[in-house]
Amino acid sequence: MSEQLQRIGSYLGHLVKARNRHGVHSPFVYDLIEKVLRPQASLPEHGAIEALRDDLLRSDQTIRVNDLGAGSHVFDLPVRRVSDIARSALKQQRQAELLFRLCRYFRPGHVVELGTSFGISTLYMAKGTEEGVVHTIEGCPQTFRIAQHHFEQLRQRNIVPVLGRFQRRLPEVLERLDRIDLAFLDGHHAKAPTLNYFEQCLAKSHNATVLVFDDIHWSSGMEEAWSAVKAHPRVTVTIDLYNMGLVFFRTEQAKEHFTLRY
Repeated sequence: MSEQLQRIGSYLGHLVKARNRHGVHSPFVYDLIEKVLRPQASLPEHGAIEALRDDLLRSDQTIRVNDLGAGSHVFDLPVRRVSDIARSALKQQRQAELLFRLCRYFRPGHVVELGTSFGISTLYMAKGTEEGVVHTIEGCPQTFRIAQHHFEQLRQRNIVPVLGRFQRRLPEVLERLDRIDLAFLDGHHAKAPTLNYFEQCLAKSHNATVLVFDDIHWSSGMEEAWSAVKAHPRVTVTIDLYNMGLVFFRTEQAKEHFTLRY
């Protein structure tokens, strides 16, 4: 089956299984739907971030991309237009605002992001993490420099950008932290590395940790990784939003998996 057909099939399957809030009987998940997952009006502080996105989409700059992940469904050349990368790789505003609301709701002290790209999702999480710090790792030097410029331009001081391969840099970042409160795994869309990063994050996860997996239906391999995460004995609650998967370790809850319309 081609990747495109696989994605169509997985999306149709998601639509069949997905519930709305009225089909959810978990108070924790219902409250999360009401306060975080349901669409809300954009906040004024998001305007400056979206202005950066607009600049990227209009840019005629080209950069040499060092793609250390599973590659791209769209590009196969090392030199790419910034506008093309932004159009295909950046999280949509709706999804970025969800990351912001997750941070506002759970108030994490330590956030870890795998895959900075141009820093748009990083800025959303940093805005939501008012009293915490976002540690973000990016493997491509040129996209990393653009992200750094964005952080400086918006004077966002609670971001610690780290350049390098996830395999090398993630253990270094985790060694400096006593815990992970929220992690966004976006940047290496393949089964084996995704599960490897999951296992590393587990070592610093606690009862209230939230793990967010991007593009869980991106490929059959990512769907297999998502199934393995759901089956892990420490995982108690998962939420499949199709584009993202949320993972919780709440020992006070029975193991349950939700597929929600979003």
